[in-house]
This record gives sequence, C-alpha cells and structure tokens, in this order.
Amino acid sequence: MPPFRDTASQYSLGQWLADTSISGVGGARELDTLVRVYGKPACIVSDNGTEFTSQAILKWAGDNDVDWHYIGPGKPQQPAFIESFTGSLRDELLNEELFDTLDDPRRKLALWRYDYNNIRPHSSLGNKTPAKARRELEKNETKKYENQTRSRSL
Repeated sequence: MPPFRDTASQYSLGQWLADTSISGVGGARELDTLVRVYGKPACIVSDNGTEFTSQAILKWAGDNDVDWHYIGPGKPQQPAFIESFTGSLRDELLNEELFDTLDDPRRKLALWRYDYNNIRPHSSLGNKTPAKARRELEKNETKKYENQTRSRSL
C-alpha cells in the first residue's frame, strides 16, 4: 500500500504541523485522523525536525507498527518525488497567491489539491489523474485477490 492514498495528501502532515505549530502529541492525533481517512501507511519518510522526532511520534509509529524513515540531515533531495511535488505547489499556488487570513490559504490549498488529484493528468502516472490511477490500482488489486481466492478454492 502506498504511504498515503492520494498524491497531495502524502505530504499534508508536515504542512499541518508547520501550519499550526502543534506538538508531537498533536501530530500523533493528526496521524490517527489520516489513518482513518486514507488507511495505514507502510512507511513514513520525514526530515529530522523536532515535530517528527518527538517521543509521541515515535510511540505512535511503534504502537501502529508503521516504519518511520528519516532522510539524511542536509539531504532534502533524498525524497525527490516530494521535492517535485512541493516545487509544483510553490510554483502554482504559493508564488501566485496573496493570502489575507489563515483560512484563505487553507481554502485555496483545498481547491488546488482537488485539481492536482482529480482533474490534472500526471505524466508519471501514464497521463492519468492520481484519483484515476488509484481506482485502477485498487481494481487490479481486487481482481488479483479474487483470482488468488478462486485458485485456492479449486
């Protein structure tokens, strides 16, 4: 299973933590919410920021049997796909908009994320939207499971 189900949501935990400066305990609560919505990730990759190295986050990862991988200090290029995503977010939204209130960027980010995941095709996904690629992947996984179950029952 991919870390989180849709592309933009994969990276929203760091945005939530940075957005409201919540503690590790608050981050663990946000992780619980993400797991309820998107399912449990196989692994989470993060930097070594204090919000990600707190005892609460480490306990959450252990209690939920989720591997946590820290990128090397001073090596932001290690998760290149994240750098690509944040570059798109910065170029297409953050550098183009002026925000009046804290609710303004939240609203605009929600609209941008919907477009990113449901409207715009991505060349890395064979020119499909992330939502369509996810549906196809889940459909193929279901067929694979049904075929395995059928062959075992014969």
